[in-house]
Amino acid sequence: MIAVIQRAIAQMLAQTGLDEASFKVLLCTVLSFPFSLVFKRLPDQKYTLKNLYVVSVSMFYIFGILDLGLEVLTLLVSLFGCYFITRYIRTSLMPWVNFLFLMLHLAYSHLNAQFFNTQDLSRLDLTGAQMVLVMKLSAFGWNVHDGKVNELPSDYTRSRAIRKHPNILPFMGYVLFYPALLTGPAFDFVDYDKFIHSTLFDDVPEDKRPGRSRKRRIPKSGKQALSKVLQGFFFAGLFVVIPQYVNLDLALSSSFVTDHGFFYRIFYLWILGFTHRLKYYTIWLIAEGACILCGIGYNGYDSKTDTFKWNRVQNIDPWTFETGQNVHVCLEAWNMNTNKWLKHYVYSRLAKKGKKPGFKSTLFTFVTSAFWHGTRPGYYLTFVMGAMIQTAGKIYRRNLRPIFLEADGVTPKPTKKLYDVVCWLVTQLAFGFVVQPFVILNFGRSLQCWATVYFYVPLGIGLTLFLFKGPYKKQVVGLCKSLAPQKPVPIKESGLNEKEAEVIQAAVEKALARESNYSTLGVPPLDVLEDATKEELEEELRDFADTWTSFRGRKGSFSNDFDGLKDAYNNFTSELNEIINSKKDELQETKNAMKAQGKGE
Repeated sequence: MIAVIQRAIAQMLAQTGLDEASFKVLLCTVLSFPFSLVFKRLPDQKYTLKNLYVVSVSMFYIFGILDLGLEVLTLLVSLFGCYFITRYIRTSLMPWVNFLFLMLHLAYSHLNAQFFNTQDLSRLDLTGAQMVLVMKLSAFGWNVHDGKVNELPSDYTRSRAIRKHPNILPFMGYVLFYPALLTGPAFDFVDYDKFIHSTLFDDVPEDKRPGRSRKRRIPKSGKQALSKVLQGFFFAGLFVVIPQYVNLDLALSSSFVTDHGFFYRIFYLWILGFTHRLKYYTIWLIAEGACILCGIGYNGYDSKTDTFKWNRVQNIDPWTFETGQNVHVCLEAWNMNTNKWLKHYVYSRLAKKGKKPGFKSTLFTFVTSAFWHGTRPGYYLTFVMGAMIQTAGKIYRRNLRPIFLEADGVTPKPTKKLYDVVCWLVTQLAFGFVVQPFVILNFGRSLQCWATVYFYVPLGIGLTLFLFKGPYKKQVVGLCKSLAPQKPVPIKESGLNEKEAEVIQAAVEKALARESNYSTLGVPPLDVLEDATKEELEEELRDFADTWTSFRGRKGSFSNDFDGLKDAYNNFTSELNEIINSKKDELQETKNAMKAQGKGE
C-alpha cells in the first residue's frame, strides 16, 4: 500500500518542480482539508473516536506519505518524555525539568543536522516539527503545574491551567494534531480539549448551528478556510515566479557588485527577503485554513456584528508585516504563536513572585528564541542585528516622531504621512539586510552578502548610537526637542517647576518603556541593560551567588537531586500496578460470569 502511495506521489512530484520533502509537506497540509471535512461530521460526543481519528490521520501522514522510519522516534521521544515528566514528577521544578529535557533533545537534533547529516531534499527533516512540539509540550508542562497552584501570574495562565492530567490518547491527539503536525500552528492543550469536547462552540447561537435534524456544534467555516487557502496559493505562485528573477545566488556572485549600483543592491536584498518569507506565508496560511475548517480556529461569536471569529490559531499576518513601519509591529505579525509561547512560558516565568519580569527575563528569552531556531551562525547574526535595529528604531521614534505631531502628541501634522512612508521604507530595507544570514546560515557567506551593500545597516546603527548616546547626546536630543511642538507643563496644578516636571516626565517614560521590555521572538533592544536599575542588577547577581553557594554546599552529594526522579518512578510503577490489578479484577469477574453462565446452562 505504501509503495503504491509513493509511486503516485512521484508522478505528481514530476509535474511540480518542487523538491520531494517540500512537496510531501505541502501534500499533507492540503490533504488536511478533506480529512477535516470528515472530522466535522463525527458525532460530537464520541471523544475517543475523534482522538483516534486525529492520531490515525497523523500516522497516515508519517508512514504513508512521508515514508518515515526510525526518524519518527524524534517526535515520540519528545512526546513520551514529556508525558512521563508531567504526569509523574510532582515537584515545583517539574516545568523546568520538562523544559530542559525538551530543549536538550531539540539541541541534539539541531547539532546532529548541522554537523553529522548531509542535506537530503528527498527526506523530511523532522527538526521543524520537533520545534513545534517543544512549544506545545513545554507549555503543557506549565499548564499542568498551574493547575496545582492557587496563585497564578495572569488571567491568561489561569485560563490555560490543566486541573487533571489527561490520559495518553487525548494527549497524543493534542501533540499529533494532523493539520498542525509538521509546521504548526502551536496551541495549548485546553484549546484542543475544548475542541474535542465541543465546548469551544458553546457560545454559537442555536440558529447558527449547521444541520437540519442533527444540529452540529461546529459552525460552518468553509468560506473562511477557503480565504486562507487562496492567500496561501497566491504566495505559493509568487514563490514559484519571483526566484526566477531574484535569487540568493546572484546576491552572492561577484557580478552583483560590479554590474549593479549600491541602491539597486539594497533594494534587491529587500525583494530577496520578501521572497524568503513567501514559503512561510504559503504553508502557515494553508495550515491555518485547515485548522479553521476542522473548527479549532474558532475564537468566539460577535453578537454586535453577527460574525464568527476564526483567529484562535493565527500564526501570520502578511499584510501587517509587509506594511509595518517599525520592527516591533512587524515581528508581532510574524510567527505569532511562537511570540505567545516566548512571552507566557519563558519571559514571564522567570520573574520572581510579586515582581514583573526584568532584564534577566528579556535576555533569557532572547537566548531561548535563538537556540530554539537552531545552532547555525546565521541565526545569531540575524538575531543580534535584529536587536540593534530595534534599538535604533526606538531611538528615532522617541526623538523624531514628536516633530511630526501636534503639541498634544497625538494629532498628526500634514508631514506625518512623509514620516510614515520613510519609516516603512527604512524598516523594510533593514529587514532585507538583516534576514539574509537566517537563510544563508553560513557565517562567512553571510558576511559576504552583507559586504555587497557595505554593511550599511550596522554602520547606520553605529552612527545612531554615536549621535544619541555618545558625547553629543545632549545637543542632538535638544535639537530634536526644539523642532517638536512644546507640550504645556501644568506647573500650577502639580506644584512642580518646569525642570522638575521634565524629570518626572522622563521617569514616567522610562517606566512605561520597562513595562514593554518584552520583545517579540525574543529579540531584545540593546537598551534593556541601560534601563535595568543598579538594584535589579545587584539582586540578580545575589541570586546567582546564592545558587552557587547552595550547589557547593552539597560537597559532591547529589542524592537529593534524584529524589524527584525516584518519586516519579515510584508514581509511575504505582499507577501501572493499579492499572494491572484493575485489569486482573475485571478479567477475573469476566471469568466468574462465564463460569456462572456455563453452570446455568
